[in-house]
Amino acid sequence: MQLGLIGLGKMGGNMRERIRRAGHTVIGYDRNPEVTDVESLAELVDKLEAPRTVWVMVPAGAPTQSVVDELGELLQPGDVIVDGGNSRWTDDEKHAEELGAKGIGFVDAGVSGGVWGLKNGYALMVGGDAENIAKVQPIFDALKPEGEFGFVHAGKVGAGHFSKMVHNGIEYAMMQAYAEGWELLEKVHSVTDVREVFRSWQEGTVIRSWLLDLAVNALDGDEHLDKLRGFAEDSGEGRWTVEAAIDNAVPLPAITASLFARFASRQDDSPQMKMIAALRNQFGGHAVESK
Repeated sequence: MQLGLIGLGKMGGNMRERIRRAGHTVIGYDRNPEVTDVESLAELVDKLEAPRTVWVMVPAGAPTQSVVDELGELLQPGDVIVDGGNSRWTDDEKHAEELGAKGIGFVDAGVSGGVWGLKNGYALMVGGDAENIAKVQPIFDALKPEGEFGFVHAGKVGAGHFSKMVHNGIEYAMMQAYAEGWELLEKVHSVTDVREVFRSWQEGTVIRSWLLDLAVNALDGDEHLDKLRGFAEDSGEGRWTVEAAIDNAVPLPAITASLFARFASRQDDSPQMKMIAALRNQFGGHAVESK
């Protein structure tokens, strides 16, 4: 299968490689001339055989809107656009309506896997009509992890990104819990090897997880996280999760508190936020701030 892939950054570049390893043809476009396969979106579309599938992997908001608008003028009825970035689900509904009027299909895909996705595969949560998803299924199969799980047709347009948003909200709360426990262990004098306590939890405990494994990786590189400043950004999806909870009258005390803790990190050099920053760097390659 042929795929046009727009955005070849930390995730997009690895996704291109994983799809190619599965035997598909990927034509990638990026503004960075060192990684792009073509010089423009128009050239990318020209190189694809109809019906075309184009995957957009750029930052949410204005960058995605700009690319979708341009593709809407270049593509033809029967083609499909997949938005695999972290767009807000309400944007998906708007894009689907505008593109549908031109006969162009739209699928929203929440993608989780970070910088480890090339090796381990990407968890995919997709929304849209079954007909459009079927057109993209070979690419989804190439990206997902091996085995039974890792892909879901979550529902209508917007359901993929809404599911990924909730996933990220849960991620916020889980990271916050590990960070709070780590700080408390570091604080008391009786515990003399916090890193090994975390390592011991990796087997046999009810809190073992991939995030815990990544925490141990971070502590192996910087045992007390002394090299990090206690500052952590929020990508926006935590905020959207809390806003959706308010709109639907669903109580989310843990996720909301974890979001507010990120805000607190911008006021002081928070020990908890050192762990949050370290975890984000481990699983997603997100930038950290050094002292």
